[in-house]
Amino acid sequence: MTFGQAINAGLRRALERDPKVLLIGEDIGTLGGVFRITDGLQKDFGAHRVVDSPLAESAIVGTAVGMCFRGFRPVCEIQFDGFIYPAFDQLVSQAAKLHFRSRGRVRMPLTVRVPFGGGFGGAEHHSESPEAYFLHTPGLRAVSPSNPQDAFVMVQQAIACDDPVLFFEPKRRYHVKGEVDLEADLAAAPPLEQARIERPGRDATLVAYGPLVPTAREAAEAAADEGISLEVIDLRSLSPLDFGTVAASVRRTGRLVITHEASQTGGLGAELAAGITERCFYYLEHAPVRVTGFDIPYPPARMEQHHLPDLDRILDGVDRVLGRPNSLSGLED
Repeated sequence: MTFGQAINAGLRRALERDPKVLLIGEDIGTLGGVFRITDGLQKDFGAHRVVDSPLAESAIVGTAVGMCFRGFRPVCEIQFDGFIYPAFDQLVSQAAKLHFRSRGRVRMPLTVRVPFGGGFGGAEHHSESPEAYFLHTPGLRAVSPSNPQDAFVMVQQAIACDDPVLFFEPKRRYHVKGEVDLEADLAAAPPLEQARIERPGRDATLVAYGPLVPTAREAAEAAADEGISLEVIDLRSLSPLDFGTVAASVRRTGRLVITHEASQTGGLGAELAAGITERCFYYLEHAPVRVTGFDIPYPPARMEQHHLPDLDRILDGVDRVLGRPNSLSGLED
């Protein structure tokens, strides 16, 4: 099934399993969401569990915070990544802090689904990568699946988690198909915070998450044609970061390349590079290299292919950590 269908199936399974689970968001009921991720769920579970909200993100998340106080497990949909900012205060000032502020008396089992990233020709505010704003906030978890199987399992794990979870969905991958085990046992699945080695390798570690994991795999395949063996790691969890898996890989390879769509300054790549340098300094053969979006407002749709990291830019980053001559090396200055 497609990535989007897998999320739909995961939401359906969570609604069936727990009557305290409910969905709330703009146009998610009758319409089934702008990407049709919630298609058919209101028809099967009713308007009291799949709630069409007003166009007000702060109200959506604020209402969900109140629901958590009453024992519900709400799942909010933010229609597009660039629309999440009106709810920023609710997430950072309320949801993230209530468990700590109440000395453990209050749980916030809140899941916020965020279609994020570019690559599909969206208008302004429709192709953002806002994850770093939330990774800086203690009390919030953030995850991003990269394939249909993980999408199916991880959305259920996020809903079952007692912490607030931002579930970043790579929207340009919604139509990518893959095998999905609908009988997957959540108890036997990898923990929500665990990274996965997508492809083993020996010469350099290439770390990606969400929409760029397939691109990283393609880069590894292309590098293999030149005799370069890349170990590809799918982070899956953005907060907390699985430093253990990445550090173990870097100790084997001695080199690290990190790629993400978001701007470079203050991004997840900076935190990962710093953390791995602290843990693996004596193993590194080269400074970690970041291959990211540029430090500009997200460009118009016709220019986004120049902004997003692609196969060539990732392979250039690999050349840099391997000390190979390349045409883009001046960028690091």
